[in-house]
Amino acid sequence: MIIDPQTISWRFVKVWQRNLVTFQRIWKVNFITPLLEPLLFIAAFGLGFAGLLSTIRYAGAEISYTAFIAPALVATAVMNNAFFETTYASFVRMYYQKTFDGMLATPLSIEEIIIAEIVWSATKAAAAATIMLAVLGAFGYVKWPLGLLMIPLAFFGGIAFGAVGLFFTGIIPTIEMFNLPIFLFVTPMFLFSGTFFPVSNLPLWAQPLALAFPLYHLVQLSRLICLGLHETVPVLSVLYLALFSVIFILLALVFMKKRLVK
Repeated sequence: MIIDPQTISWRFVKVWQRNLVTFQRIWKVNFITPLLEPLLFIAAFGLGFAGLLSTIRYAGAEISYTAFIAPALVATAVMNNAFFETTYASFVRMYYQKTFDGMLATPLSIEEIIIAEIVWSATKAAAAATIMLAVLGAFGYVKWPLGLLMIPLAFFGGIAFGAVGLFFTGIIPTIEMFNLPIFLFVTPMFLFSGTFFPVSNLPLWAQPLALAFPLYHLVQLSRLICLGLHETVPVLSVLYLALFSVIFILLALVFMKKRLVK
């Protein structure tokens, strides 16, 4: 199915605003996780691993293990917030609440609704990252003012994970089957994208697989901003995330349009 660029306009902002108004009713509950999650991880790894692994070598520098995982926690929160927003939340709006059907009765196009869902997921991801930055910054795990660049980076990463999430929403038949992309896509990324250990520690055959994960590149850019350290060429990570976003935005448009037209 061909995507016509002329069907996309700034009207998608109206859908974004609708999601924002709805979110304002429950924002306090949603922000508990990004507020407490870094505290729990830092406490667990800082206290529990203190006697086993106090420092780690990364990008030629010796840093504390908690400093190593802190930027990865922000990147992981970006992935989770964006991906789960365009999977479970978007599926509920589409299938159970019939929100998309109501929107299509207005001048809004299908493409504008889809773009708005992706942009909204990125907005939520950036908001969660902002809260986590404030918490981690209080512990000295963020370099200021460079750390503020994490907010646009979180939005950028949120676009990528929001797009791939909406792609899965376009092809998954029932809400229960979201367990498959979570188990086969999200969980491996969470474990093997350099979040808890450097990818260089993996066997040589496994390292290219880790580098193929978008979360790996988001983690690398997060560490560059928060710590000033990185293992890979930052420009390549930016280009990878940009290409990943474009591909899955197009796929999300195609498959969601097929589903909604039915």
